[in-house]
Amino acid sequence: MKKSIILMLAAVLACGCGQKKAQDEKAPTRVKTQLVSSGKVDYAQTYVGIVEEREATAVSFTGMGVVKRMLVNEGQAVSRGQLIAEMDDTQARNLLAGAEAAMTQANDALGRYKMLHDAGSLPEVQWVEIQSKVAQAKSQLEVAKKNLRDCRLVAPVGGIIGHKQVGAGETALPSQAVVSILDISTVKVRVAVPEAEIGSIHANTPTSIQVEAIGGSYQGGRIEKSVQADALTHSYDIRINVPNSGRRLLPGMVANVRFLAGGSQTVGRMMVPVTSVQKKSDGGLFVWTIDEKNTAHRTSVTTGATQGNYVVVVGLDSGQRIVTEGYQKLSEGTRVVF
Repeated sequence: MKKSIILMLAAVLACGCGQKKAQDEKAPTRVKTQLVSSGKVDYAQTYVGIVEEREATAVSFTGMGVVKRMLVNEGQAVSRGQLIAEMDDTQARNLLAGAEAAMTQANDALGRYKMLHDAGSLPEVQWVEIQSKVAQAKSQLEVAKKNLRDCRLVAPVGGIIGHKQVGAGETALPSQAVVSILDISTVKVRVAVPEAEIGSIHANTPTSIQVEAIGGSYQGGRIEKSVQADALTHSYDIRINVPNSGRRLLPGMVANVRFLAGGSQTVGRMMVPVTSVQKKSDGGLFVWTIDEKNTAHRTSVTTGATQGNYVVVVGLDSGQRIVTEGYQKLSEGTRVVF
């Protein structure tokens, strides 16, 4: 009996040791790395921008009335002259019928008075008066026709329906926007640039634009620079024209914009990405380096001038591998895979 108990304890201890050993052998931490070198360094500045429509047109009725039908939906493509909405035209039709009756009556009176005028038996003042009444009736008829036409809202330009602000059964007010039509055949990417950097950006500065929402990459066109800075941030808005023939870029999408004016340059000192330099508790700086056994170590460095997204460092040798992403999960001696 005692022998059986001893064997069971030995088995439990062996199992526990095996589990502890398995726990000690943790899976390596995945990181992104790059080799330190003094080769070409990308100095391009990167900013976050917002896609905007090229132009927005607010479309509204000229008079007040109840909207009878809405014939478009948000996001729908429309062409110039396409019917968008209709207003209840009962009152407009009644006014037109009255104007047509007044026009008929005025023309009939004109015919009768003309016979008297031609015969010389009608005073000139009465002849002028009847002509004036005919002109007034004609003017009122034209106004009534226009009021009836204005009950139909058509697209003044082609584009995409943006925000629909009035629905069927609601009362539309004069000049109140019913829908907005967005021209997105070409879009603009708006970026806020600090005042210290705005001077290096010109109308033809080349740009590269990445939009993660659609996985698209675009080359920016002509740049429009604002001449008035934001009072709080001291930054200037610039807008980059981007062709959008496929209409994949939509207003409100977030874009990463890189200004390529700096290009690439070969430098003689070691440079690393600014984000790879970390600060220790005593204020010293370090980067995570990877040795030949794929183990992470803190390596102290001192930094110099920054150029674009890179900083000059002292304390590293060309060919050393540093961690650029995933360093938040590291500690001294952590095994990594990249």
